[in-house]
Amino acid sequence: MAVDTPVEPITDAVHLSIDMQNIFSSGGIWESPWMERVVPSIVDIAARHADRTVFTRFITPVHPEDRPGRWRRYFSKWHRATRAELASSQLELVPALQRFAPPAHVINKPAYSAFTESPLASLLSEKGIGTLVITGSETDVCVLATVLDAVDFGFRVVIVEDALCSSSDAGHDALMTLYRNRFSEQIELIQAAELRILWPDGA
Repeated sequence: MAVDTPVEPITDAVHLSIDMQNIFSSGGIWESPWMERVVPSIVDIAARHADRTVFTRFITPVHPEDRPGRWRRYFSKWHRATRAELASSQLELVPALQRFAPPAHVINKPAYSAFTESPLASLLSEKGIGTLVITGSETDVCVLATVLDAVDFGFRVVIVEDALCSSSDAGHDALMTLYRNRFSEQIELIQAAELRILWPDGA
């Protein structure tokens, strides 16, 4: 079973905040009811490490046929989320986070994982990053895909448990259990308050 609190300080890190966009906020097509609760924690982390924060944005296609395979079926169902129908503001970061970019980076991605068809891996390599401090939305979809890719790349993955949100309580809880029971050597779970100690300002 995983030990929730990392025994080592957090160094050579980037705060990777997944898809904190209007489309997932209150009133969005893919509303995650918890998002408003976790925004303050993410704001706090970004404020202390703005130059080491990377925000991702899930960018939907203009039309369903612009994506391959089963993505076409997915976006045919969710056609209201395609850019042909969706207001462009829905794909922007939530207002509370917009002020941090720049210096924070914003990376667009067309799929669940932040590493898929994006410059993220190259950016992390150029910066010599070994640790990812992960926050964002949704725990059991885009965050999950990103976390598993990060594990495969060999990063130390530190998840800020109270800075994640999902539209599914059951999905969120299941993932926390999975990480503790199956990924104890590669994934660490902490609370935002612990992060302040383990990753102080300027580190």
